[in-house]
Amino acid sequence: MHDASPASPASSPVSPPAPLGTDPEPLSPGLKQRHLTMLGLGGVIGAGLFVGSGAGIAVAGPGIVLSYLIAGALAMLIMRMLGEMAAAMPASGAFSVHAERALGRWAGFAVGWLYWFLLVVVLAVEATGAATIAHGWAPGVPQWAWVLVFMVVFTVANLAAVRNFGEFEFWFAALKVGAIVLFLALGVLAVLGLLPDTDPVGLTNLTGQGGFLPHGWSGVVSGVLAVVFAFGGLEVVTIAAAESDDPARNVARAVRSAVWRILLFYVGSMVVIVTLLPWTTMRPGQSPYVAVLDSIGVPAAGQIMNIVVFVALLSALNANLYGSSRMVFSLAERGEGPRGLLKVSRGGAPRRAVLASVAFGFVSVLLNLKWPDSVFLYLLNAVGAVLLFVWGLIAVSQLRLRRRIEREAPQALTLRMWGFPWLTWVALAAMGAVLVLMLTDDGTRPQVLWSGAATGAVLLVAWVRELRTKRS
Repeated sequence: MHDASPASPASSPVSPPAPLGTDPEPLSPGLKQRHLTMLGLGGVIGAGLFVGSGAGIAVAGPGIVLSYLIAGALAMLIMRMLGEMAAAMPASGAFSVHAERALGRWAGFAVGWLYWFLLVVVLAVEATGAATIAHGWAPGVPQWAWVLVFMVVFTVANLAAVRNFGEFEFWFAALKVGAIVLFLALGVLAVLGLLPDTDPVGLTNLTGQGGFLPHGWSGVVSGVLAVVFAFGGLEVVTIAAAESDDPARNVARAVRSAVWRILLFYVGSMVVIVTLLPWTTMRPGQSPYVAVLDSIGVPAAGQIMNIVVFVALLSALNANLYGSSRMVFSLAERGEGPRGLLKVSRGGAPRRAVLASVAFGFVSVLLNLKWPDSVFLYLLNAVGAVLLFVWGLIAVSQLRLRRRIEREAPQALTLRMWGFPWLTWVALAAMGAVLVLMLTDDGTRPQVLWSGAATGAVLLVAWVRELRTKRS
C-alpha cells in the first residue's frame, strides 16, 4: 500500500517529529469513565441542534435529513481519527500534540493556538446566549450581569479539582441526552398516532410542499453549510482523556459509544421533525423542537426548550473553558506558550491557564454592556470556519501518525480509523468542498475570510518561530 501522507507538509521546513509515547501529565487524573462517556455524548448536543437546526430545515426542507447525514458522517470520521490518536498517545493537548509529532512544532503551535482562539471566543458567545435567555426570565437583571455571573461560577468550578468539571458536565450532558431521548420517544409515538388526540401522519409532510428535496440537491448542500458547525465540541473528549485513570481504554470506549448515538440523536430528531410538521412552517432562529412539542400538546413547550437550551449553553461554556485551559496548558508545557501558565493547584487544576482562557469571557461582559444586541453576531463571525481548519490539520496528522504508530508501536492501536487511508482522504476532500462552498455563499464568505486571515496569521507566527529555532 502506498504512503498516504501528504507531500507538502513533509517537504516543508519543520523540526524533526517528536518521538511517540505518552508524556507525563502533571494534571490530576480525576475524570472517570462515566464522565468521558457522557462528555462524548453531550459534547456536540447544544444550541446548534435545538435552535440552529431551524435554519437548516428552512433551506433544505425534508432533505435536511440528508444534510445531517453528510455533516454527521464527516463529524464521525473526525471523531474516529481523534479517538485513534488519543487512545495511542493520550495527552492534555490532544490533537495539538499529535500535530506536533506528525508534522513538526509549527503544526502543534498552529492547531493549538487556533483551537484555543476558537474556544475562548465561543465560550463568550455561549455565555451571551445563556444570558439572553436568563434576561428574558428576569428582565430586571441586565444581560451583562448574567454573563458576569456565569463566567464567575464556571471559572470557580474549573479552578477547583478536575472532578468538579467532570460532575458538572456529566449532569449537564445527562439532561441534554435525556431531553433528546424523550423528544424522540414522544415524536415517534406522535408519528404513529399513539398519543392522545393524534392520528398517524404518514408521508404527507415528506412528499408534500415540493417533495422531499424541494430545493434540489443545492438545498441539501446549503443545509450542510447550515448544520456542520453544530458538531463542533466533539474534540473535548480526547483532551479530557488525559486526565482519566486509564486514558487509552477510556477514550476508546467513549468514542465507540458516542459516534453512532450522536448520529442517531441528530438524524433521528430531524426525521421526527420533518415527518410531523410541514417544513414550510420552520423559521430560522425558531426552535423546531418547540414547534413539534407544541403540535403534540406538550404544555409550556417553549419554556421547557428554553430551559434545555439554557443548560446546553452552560454545558458548552463549561466544556469549552475546560478544553481551552488544557490546550493552552499543553502549549506552555511544550514551550509554545508562556511558561507562567504551568502553575498547577494542589487539586491538579492549571489555575493560570484557566484564568488566561476565561479572560475573554470577562471582556465579553463589557461588550454586552456596550453592544448587547450585536455582540453575538460579531463574535460568531470572528471564529467563522476556524473549526474546519482545525479538523483539516487533525486529518493530516492522523494520516502521518498512523504509519508511524504501525511501525513503532502497533500495540497502541486499540482504536483504528475506519477504511484507512481512504476515508481520511474523503474527510479532507469534504472539508475542502465545504470551504469552497462557503466562499461562494454571500452569507458565509466573511466567516471564511476572517477565519482564513486568523489561520494565516497563526501559521506565519509558527513559521517565523520555526526559522528562529533553526537559526539558533
